Amino acid sequence: MKNKIRWKFVFLLVGIVLVLFCSKELIFADYRVEGESMEPTLQDGNFLMVNKFMDDASSMQRFDVIVFHATEDEDYVKRIIGMPGDSLEVRNDRLFVNGEYRPEHYLEDYRDDVEGQLTCDFTLEDVTGRTTVPEGMLFVMGDNRRESLDSRSFGFIPIKRVVGKVGARFWPMSATGLGA
Repeated sequence: MKNKIRWKFVFLLVGIVLVLFCSKELIFADYRVEGESMEPTLQDGNFLMVNKFMDDASSMQRFDVIVFHATEDEDYVKRIIGMPGDSLEVRNDRLFVNGEYRPEHYLEDYRDDVEGQLTCDFTLEDVTGRTTVPEGMLFVMGDNRRESLDSRSFGFIPIKRVVGKVGARFWPMSATGLGA
């Protein structure tokens, strides 16, 4: 009888581990940052936990850091700057969304460390030929505005290409945190 209970416990434990592992693969993904386009927020070599449970634009917000499929073989990590329907302009290093100034607090320390403008002036129409972000699309930028390959170069990204939102940075241990 004890042996039977022990085996039931082992099967139950194995089942729980399998369910948790499968859930992790469906809901979370790990991602390694490659490159300097998100500095100073994220560094080359950081490991991130990405929440894949994002089904549409309503689960995303402006300034979220996301991972998306840039090509069939390559994923990028960038920050959402423009949501569907937004008009965008950067003037004198200040972001305007739908004509309203939107402070980018995550850039404040970095801005103090560089000489001159961090982000060159542009309008959405200048860089994409459109006055607003189309439905089903996002406009993304790297925090390292001078060195980032982002929507200013390759245009809008389809929401369906978003892998998920960066939830935590877990390596190196000295840089761990939530909401990268």
